[in-house]
Amino acid sequence: MGKASFIVRSGIAAAIIAAPLAAQETDNITVGYSEDGKYFTEDGIPTYNIAEDGTVDWPTYSGFRRYHSECHVCHGPEGEGSSYAPALKESAVNMDYYDFVDVVVNGRQKVNASENSVMPAFGTNVNVMCYLDDIYVYLKARGTDALPRGRPAKKEAKSDVIRETEEACLGS
Repeated sequence: MGKASFIVRSGIAAAIIAAPLAAQETDNITVGYSEDGKYFTEDGIPTYNIAEDGTVDWPTYSGFRRYHSECHVCHGPEGEGSSYAPALKESAVNMDYYDFVDVVVNGRQKVNASENSVMPAFGTNVNVMCYLDDIYVYLKARGTDALPRGRPAKKEAKSDVIRETEEACLGS
């Protein structure tokens, strides 16, 4: 099971993050195991799975949809970045998973002589928090060029566990 989970009560997401003792020092891409339609590295970090015929796992497909509904306005289509915000496809590959989660949940502000950027906190936005791992794996797939630009043409079916988890998170 992954090391980060989210609990939603009354529409508010509270992140419970069990941070590792050291930053990610191992491969954060390769599938180590799968569980209920989700894929993880050996260290329990969410990752993508794309079959040889181009079929993507459900979370990667969901991440495409959620990224384009919540993130692309600032960060550009397909995680490519914009003049307003950086390319997240690189962040998902190069940034520690727990740091990525922290920035999305809590936001970040960088202000100095050469930079003035603000990432708002999304910790209370269920449209982001209920799908944060999906967005992350989609961006990782884009950042490694395993997934081309555009809507994935083929996807795995959504598992019953993913469906139940989504309904519980959204309060349906």
